[in-house]
Amino acid sequence: MPYLIDGHNLIAALPDVSLADVEDERQLLEKLNSFCTRTRRKVLVFFDQGQIENEPFRSGHFLRAVFIHSPRTADDAIRAELRKLGRSAANWTVISSDREVKQAARAAGARTLDSQAFVDILQPVNDEGEPEKSETTLSDDELEQWLHLFKSDND
Repeated sequence: MPYLIDGHNLIAALPDVSLADVEDERQLLEKLNSFCTRTRRKVLVFFDQGQIENEPFRSGHFLRAVFIHSPRTADDAIRAELRKLGRSAANWTVISSDREVKQAARAAGARTLDSQAFVDILQPVNDEGEPEKSETTLSDDELEQWLHLFKSDND
């Protein structure tokens, strides 16, 4: 089942991406691209006035990003996409925590899923079905602080 996603709404639910970051859209798109590759699910994501810094994002076979400019909003674009889909909207799941967007999706026959619930689906799992842990590396300064903190008096 393909997904229609309210991009900035999903970013707000992610624990490791901030709406304040100028690269927030790119970070979400990287996560969505991995998800699409892993699940072979199509995703259409809408962003309010977003932009990708540096190099442009190129949509692929499974992932397409649409940046909406004022006076339209991503919510407007999602509703328009649902109207365009017509009866096939029933084959789609809309990801948003916005009450009005979810109401429009249900009225069109689409399924809905809260952004926070989709975060759990978005995270890759290991062979045991557990969420993969992202590797955290320490800077040299942080490593020195930890070594100093835990250094034995006998050393």
